[in-house]
Amino acid sequence: MKKILVIDDEAWLREMMLLALSQRGFEVIEAGDGEYGIERARKDLPDLILCDVNMERVDGYQTLTTLRSDATTATIPFILMTGLADQAGMRQGMELGADDYLSKPFTIDGLYAAVDARLKKLQVVRQEAEKKLADLRDNISMMLPHELRTPLNGILAYGEILTADAASLRPEEISEMGQVITDSGKRLQRLIENFVIYTQIELLAADPRHAAALARKSTISADHFIEERVRNLAASLRRAEDLTLDLSASSVPMSEDYLGKVVEELVQNAFKFSKPGTKVNVTLFEMANSVTLSVTDQGRGFSTEQISRIGAYMQFDRKMQEQQGSGLGLAIAKRLTELHGGTLTIQSERDAHTSVTVKLPKAAVAATNGYAAAH
Repeated sequence: MKKILVIDDEAWLREMMLLALSQRGFEVIEAGDGEYGIERARKDLPDLILCDVNMERVDGYQTLTTLRSDATTATIPFILMTGLADQAGMRQGMELGADDYLSKPFTIDGLYAAVDARLKKLQVVRQEAEKKLADLRDNISMMLPHELRTPLNGILAYGEILTADAASLRPEEISEMGQVITDSGKRLQRLIENFVIYTQIELLAADPRHAAALARKSTISADHFIEERVRNLAASLRRAEDLTLDLSASSVPMSEDYLGKVVEELVQNAFKFSKPGTKVNVTLFEMANSVTLSVTDQGRGFSTEQISRIGAYMQFDRKMQEQQGSGLGLAIAKRLTELHGGTLTIQSERDAHTSVTVKLPKAAVAATNGYAAAH
């Protein structure tokens, strides 16, 4: 049974709403003012709140603001009721986080329609959240054991052979086994680094002081830095001939460590999801107020639905296609871009191409250069 909290200082209206909503099978709780309404909301955690705007002491706007600032009540759907539903008042309520307005006087049918609309939307949101959580569990359960065991198995297996039979092995065999151990170790290292970096990013995002400090760092001569980084990566993946570069002289408002991580993840993905012999193009250019980095491949691409679901630990089509990685790379690049005031966008066509574009504001570069000059 859905629980609805009605906050209004008019007892007759609360009684009418209680009777009407109870007839529809809802559990209704009441509060005669905003202060008591806040208390009831925190205690009972209703599925929906209907609140009058004009009340003494604590009005509807104050009630809404207080509940939205409390983590336990912040996501409860909130409908403001008012006889003065002017544009300014409605805009104020929406800016504070109201989900809808119900103009007084309203009919019983109007009340039902407003309540049903909000609860249906809440149900959709919860279903989407549950689906995302289920997808996350599936991806982690499929990804993590594989990503940890596969390189570890290679290290242990060849390590045991080298320990037991080193004297009987030819030098080229020992070299080959050593290469497998090295590659497996690097794969494990990258997995661990991504877990650590993602955790650090989330901690930065939660601390405004640390997030603001990011704007004081930049990579001068980013074109040279990016060229060296991606050429080394392409060579290590035996795709040097597939790499094309179009890099203009630019400074990027991001530290070398973080810029290197963004570039590495985007280019690594481009090579991973495209076939040898197809091109991966990396471009960098400045405009009046921004600097843009773009990585384009001719691989399998993303669907629109997959692009909308990109996040930490999310991988797509893993049941049908072998993948390496934790699914953290693109999420890390996106979060780093956002923390620096930029945007990461993806344009893709299935089985054709994918272009990932990072756009950062140049204002941060100016701030950085001013900071460096002053210090």
